[in-house]
Amino acid sequence: MMKLKSKRFCRSLSKLGNIGNKVVAPSPIEVEKECSEIKWELRPGGMLVQKRESNKSDEEMITIRVSTMSKWHDISIEATSTFGDLKLALSLVTSLEPKEQRLIYKGKERDDNEFLHMIGVRDKDKVLLLEDPAIKEMKLFGLARGESINNPCCTISV
Repeated sequence: MMKLKSKRFCRSLSKLGNIGNKVVAPSPIEVEKECSEIKWELRPGGMLVQKRESNKSDEEMITIRVSTMSKWHDISIEATSTFGDLKLALSLVTSLEPKEQRLIYKGKERDDNEFLHMIGVRDKDKVLLLEDPAIKEMKLFGLARGESINNPCCTISV
């Protein structure tokens, strides 16, 4: 996220304190409350917008339930992460490398560079994890020929 210089905007003194014919001068604290700096943020799509005022932390964490046909995994990840980041987190839980994974959300396979919040993934949403059929076939073909599978996680010394 980029931080940009911002301008100060203030209300005029005429709006702050007219009581009858007298103009009441505001205190410096009231002026400071009225004059506030506008904060800007750059969204992943490239749009510059005014930053929302919220009580939530800057990086909101969401929990995504990932189904791997036989098991469920609950993954906590930042809402502004990509599907590639989700694949990296899933590679720690499952034995599949990120390039071997296919993530399906709302009936569509999602690319690694797509952002979760831009697609509409919210807290407690479900994502389907499938193994890439081409890599699965290569593994089975390699096992049928008696070749070892080159996996840096599992090495067997003879």
